[in-house]
Amino acid sequence: MRIAIAALLVPAALATAIAIVLLAPWSGFPRTDAAEAAGPRVPGHITTANEVPCDPGDPAAAPNCVALAVTLADGRTVQTVVSKVRGAAPYGAGDDVVLVQAGDPADLTSYDVVDFQRSTPLLVLAVLFAVAVVALGRWRGLAALVALGLSLIVLVTFVLPAILAGRDPLAVAVAGACAIMFGVLYLTHGFSARTSTAVLGTLASLVLIGVLGSVFVAAAHITGLGEDTAGLSRALGTGVDARGLVLAGLIIGALGALDDVTVTQTSAVWELHAADPGMRPRALFAAAMRIGRDHVASSVNTLVLAYAGAALPLLLLFSVAERGLMDTLTADVIAVEVVRTLVGSIGIVASVPLTTALAVAVVTRR
Repeated sequence: MRIAIAALLVPAALATAIAIVLLAPWSGFPRTDAAEAAGPRVPGHITTANEVPCDPGDPAAAPNCVALAVTLADGRTVQTVVSKVRGAAPYGAGDDVVLVQAGDPADLTSYDVVDFQRSTPLLVLAVLFAVAVVALGRWRGLAALVALGLSLIVLVTFVLPAILAGRDPLAVAVAGACAIMFGVLYLTHGFSARTSTAVLGTLASLVLIGVLGSVFVAAAHITGLGEDTAGLSRALGTGVDARGLVLAGLIIGALGALDDVTVTQTSAVWELHAADPGMRPRALFAAAMRIGRDHVASSVNTLVLAYAGAALPLLLLFSVAERGLMDTLTADVIAVEVVRTLVGSIGIVASVPLTTALAVAVVTRR
């Protein structure tokens, strides 16, 4: 059984490694005209904020702008003006902000406030998350955090630079998803027949999701040419495979839910077999499938709600425009989320009997 598992997984792992070597842009993130034009970002602290007219030559005009005095890290104070947003000042005295230096660093008028500093609250939240995971999972939780770091490394150092460098987004997403799958599952759950079974189930389900996604994205004439894609094309100065980006997002987005389902199903089969080693394979499969059905019911609802939450501003916009339900769902930007939800859900549903059958075959022949 170990030889059979290795015969399936070793070629897949080698193919993943070769794909990463061939697709990776070894020069890192490509530099774009937009990146070259943008100046360095520097932190600052707003000391004063006063409402002023946007046109200094018209003192009688309404004070629709805010004059800010911002102290930089080196002690210098710069003056800049920002417009109000829907009648309210976006920044106030005491705020920690980020500025972009667009000219000569010595010119105190060349700095513009672009955003708030959010590093401290995000760091506190990350620490709370890590403490909660380790407190519950202990060493397994620590391994899960390391695996999460590995996923971020793959996304930041391979997937994003490769797509920006013009590689095929679908091929990059498949290679990146497989690398994350191998690294995360084995790092979190260890090298064992149980983990290898979950990897096989995840890999087969990813293939199914990729095939279904390609078919229905083409059949529904989904272009993926939204404002984000147009902005990316302008920043890169070249065209972007928008349909490939949709498929890439589908693959990567479904991977997390697939890992959850396949690992749970494999663990269920192993625990049921340990509780009753004499259980026949057919009965073991039926018992594990009862667990899988409950898991699938909640996982599918999770996917639907996750994608609905991501598209909530668009759904509200269509509701204000009083467009009908079918008209809303068939719009390109919403149809993308519909295809992602349904294709991902089909992959999750298929992963349950597939992974369960693999796990039964492995555990009863050990």
